[in-house]
Amino acid sequence: MIAHLLQSTIFAAAIALLALLLRKNAAHVRHRLWFIASIKFLIPFSLLFRVGGFVPRHVSIPSAQPAWIVTTQEIALPLTRPTSAVFIPEQKNYSSQIALALWFFGFTGIAIWWLVRWHRVHALRKSATPVAGNFPVPMLSAPGVVEPGIVGILRPVLLLPKGIEERLTPDQLNAIFVHESAHVRRRDNLTSAIHMAVQSIFWFHPLVWWVGMRLVEERERACDEEVLRHGVRPQIYAEGILEVCRLYVESPLACVSGVTGSDLKKRIEVIMKNRRALRMNLTRKISLTAVSIAAIALPIASGVFSASPIRAQEPALAFEAASVKSPDPSIRFVDFRITGGRLVSTNWTLELLIRQAYNVRHHQILSGPAWLQEDQFNIEATAGRDDVSRDQMLAMLRTLLEDRFKLKVRRETREGNVYVLTQAKSGHKLKPPEDASKRPMVRLLRNTPPELPGVSYTSVGQNATLPQLVDRLSNTLSAPVTDRTGITGSYDFRFDYRTLDAPPDAGPSVFDSVQSQLGLKLEAQKGPVEVLVIDHAEKPSAN
Repeated sequence: MIAHLLQSTIFAAAIALLALLLRKNAAHVRHRLWFIASIKFLIPFSLLFRVGGFVPRHVSIPSAQPAWIVTTQEIALPLTRPTSAVFIPEQKNYSSQIALALWFFGFTGIAIWWLVRWHRVHALRKSATPVAGNFPVPMLSAPGVVEPGIVGILRPVLLLPKGIEERLTPDQLNAIFVHESAHVRRRDNLTSAIHMAVQSIFWFHPLVWWVGMRLVEERERACDEEVLRHGVRPQIYAEGILEVCRLYVESPLACVSGVTGSDLKKRIEVIMKNRRALRMNLTRKISLTAVSIAAIALPIASGVFSASPIRAQEPALAFEAASVKSPDPSIRFVDFRITGGRLVSTNWTLELLIRQAYNVRHHQILSGPAWLQEDQFNIEATAGRDDVSRDQMLAMLRTLLEDRFKLKVRRETREGNVYVLTQAKSGHKLKPPEDASKRPMVRLLRNTPPELPGVSYTSVGQNATLPQLVDRLSNTLSAPVTDRTGITGSYDFRFDYRTLDAPPDAGPSVFDSVQSQLGLKLEAQKGPVEVLVIDHAEKPSAN
């Protein structure tokens, strides 16, 4: 929600800049822009990404995403403020429930307030009597002191206060009719009702109320320009508006389009100056059209590319010979190796094979049958030649999984938990390696006996780099971790931590341990996470 509100705020700021640039053009152009800003609050960019994900693609595209896709995803998702990543499972957090209750009370209060006002207008309409006249919608005369206005959305009517024809001159009354007919033609009641819904849902955001004022301002100014274009003299029109203000009260609802809305003093000044609005030149029309299309098309197109079927991204490579068998119960070890054009997998589950073949982690795999992580298989496969790269062998493994396991997968980018690794204020505590000639590695030692609940580990780094540490933290947190420490080189380190589901007495959390023992800091955010969705998988027949 925070990300969506920030996106909508930035979007509205861009609309405000456009409206400022077009201040000398017709008011109806600026009104449309403000209405788009209002609609944006109802349409998160992430929804457009999802829409794009349902569009089928059969064209091969490169595995690396183009820069414009990455940029669009960054705009759409990671705008939330970082929060401290402290995991406290034994405490309940009621902040979300309190926030939801406050929103509900605000929403209900505004809805009741508007419902009461609508009831007043509805009562006036029920008490009104038809009036003959030449007008685009039926005219009704009602007792009361509410100004003339268009009432209704699907079947609008012009509601006139009784006796208005005796209080305004024919020319003034004609100007009011032209103003109200512009409201009908522009469907201003509909746009105002939609924005009222936005204000009800996002009542806590001051920007939606400010956008509402801009909508009313440009709506009334657009109708004023329409009246003057019909040849009504500015003085007569201005006197008619002032007379309505003196005799009647303003409409109680924004979705009842009257005559006296917005800043009346400013409106009268603009009417009396009667300056002709500049026509939109071709360049501005093309630019506005392009921006409008891009605001919708870019997120959808990014979703199309992000959710493209995996197989469409690469040529199909297949093993010359391959066998898939049930494991031998007497063999307990687990192994996976690729050597010289030959692949051997022993006691590996389909999930492990998928993780290896598609280069994803456990937390990135979604859906799929339960046996995905339970049933084990032995695979032996040969490429038919020795000069085959590891990447080509993994591509062959993907083909084998699709053919033998009937595996169907797709990549998607979704909003999820991500973590950022930075240095603590006191600086890092990583130590230079004791022996730089040793093979770089990070070992994981289990401290907790298997019979006890939860697990405590010791992670030992030997001549290890920050990417190797980040890889270990990513596995521990089951979420992507981004290194922003700026630390290079190799180090030795050691830190103890409990798993996220372990009780507090099992040891320090990984967040506390990383900060106290390594001098580093983990911060949680919401951001784009690439996931692999398992649409279908079947157990293979042994051969």
